Amino acid sequence: MKIGDKVRFLSDVGGGKISGFQGKNIVLVEDEDGFEIPTPITEVVLVGDENMTAAKIKTLEKEAKTAEEDGAKSIKARLSGDSEMEDDDWTNVEEPDYDPSDNFVAPVKEREGGDKLVAYLAFVPKSLKEIGNTAFASYMVNDSNYYVHYVYMVKDGEQWSLKSVGEIEPNTKLYIEEFSYGDLNSLQDASIQLVAYKYDKSFELKPALSVNIRLDATKFYKLNTFRENDFFETPALLYPVSEKDKVAEQKVETKLDLPKKLQGSTTESIDVSVSPARKPLVRRYADNQSKSHRTKQVLKNDKIIVDLHIDELLESTAGMSAGDILEYQINAFRNVLEQYKNKSGQKIVFIHGKGEGVLRHALIHELNYKYKKYQYQDASFQEYGYGATQVTIIA
Repeated sequence: MKIGDKVRFLSDVGGGKISGFQGKNIVLVEDEDGFEIPTPITEVVLVGDENMTAAKIKTLEKEAKTAEEDGAKSIKARLSGDSEMEDDDWTNVEEPDYDPSDNFVAPVKEREGGDKLVAYLAFVPKSLKEIGNTAFASYMVNDSNYYVHYVYMVKDGEQWSLKSVGEIEPNTKLYIEEFSYGDLNSLQDASIQLVAYKYDKSFELKPALSVNIRLDATKFYKLNTFRENDFFETPALLYPVSEKDKVAEQKVETKLDLPKKLQGSTTESIDVSVSPARKPLVRRYADNQSKSHRTKQVLKNDKIIVDLHIDELLESTAGMSAGDILEYQINAFRNVLEQYKNKSGQKIVFIHGKGEGVLRHALIHELNYKYKKYQYQDASFQEYGYGATQVTIIA
């Protein structure tokens, strides 16, 4: 096989032309919409290859189907396609010198003007109409072309406790947690540390940042505190962590009296001004991190049901290409898995439809290479039809 050859998938409907290779065993197949799908080379066949007999095609299709159904096996077994060998039988077998998941990094879309490091700690009320009695969701926002490794800590007496740690992809936001008014006292003193970098390309070195933020609890009771912004479709409170590669400026002011339910806290706070919305960037980000209130979920017989049809995720797809729609659906899939990553044994059914199999193929690829320890299988046909996949979380 070589770049430019036309191929079709053995285990899914569709195909395309070869646009490149990743290592020895992965071929990049570009479909008619221009979307590149990384696919094991054993799961594609050249279109019009006269030397490929019907018997050979049937054999390859059977091997691909066996490998797909046996998702719970080790990577060794999935690579070999040998369904008869147990894990203990691999003791004397030489370890393969290449794992298809090695060096695989999803392509990053950079934007013009995004090489300045800008980050925020954000708070979004669940219900603006009940601002005096609602829960809030907290996020880390990365408004740059850099990957950002963050550490979010809160003060616990004279010590500090880790609240969240992880990596945020470029130009995305990451859900941290949901909390109530009663939790505000434990969040008032926060500290965030950031390290920025890029994969597989040179970049300008950014200084590591460590920023202390005092959250003013009285702000959470005021409707005008939460403003329109570039990152959420609802008003939010943004605390700048870094603005244009610099630690956000902060000013100290006398703290206002807290409502009775919050009295007894400290008397001094740092008020961080909220960054104004930049209208040209409104809705620039898809919800590509965990946001259960944005992706509809239904609990049925202890299973979480998530419909990935685009009309269930978005009210309108105006201006979106087929590639944009697929990317949005995959991001919604990742969000849900991130939300339940610590709930071992949780079963989640993703309804993706049958169609031409492009979305299903992309989800199976994610499960094989990014979420390898999770188990997956076709969901019940009687309950969901042919177009659904069930994933079991393994923590």
